[in-house]
Amino acid sequence: MPAFFTFGRVLFAVLFIYTGATKLFDVQNTTNAIASKLVIPALLTPYTEQLETMAGGMKTPQMLALAVGIFEIIAGLMIAVNFGARFFAILLIFFVLTATFYFHDFWNQASPENAKTLIDALKNLSIVGALFMIAGYGRGPRSSEPAYDV
Repeated sequence: MPAFFTFGRVLFAVLFIYTGATKLFDVQNTTNAIASKLVIPALLTPYTEQLETMAGGMKTPQMLALAVGIFEIIAGLMIAVNFGARFFAILLIFFVLTATFYFHDFWNQASPENAKTLIDALKNLSIVGALFMIAGYGRGPRSSEPAYDV
């Protein structure tokens, strides 16, 4: 049975590793998507301006695009190798729920056009369910018997 958990966890992690890499390979598109959906509150504007100055003029959406891509790759790898899987699964739960809220807002679209967005939101809900299972299982119990029967 442990082989199935390991194989499933690795296959699940491929999703985040791949999407993180695609965000980094096409930073401009990711930046544009973030800029079109995310509005920085006026309260945070002075802080984002300071960050942009410290980053050499890089705008906040571009910094977020790089951070999200790197985070997804690292979180996917950590879940795949089962190192801090519980911690990264919990972080990914918050990330996926936030991304769903901002990028799959089917409730703001008219009925026929929102079908794809609704399906994407439901897929993300399923991913959150799998992340809860990983967070609940964690590293799992370790017994003294061999993990794989030979």
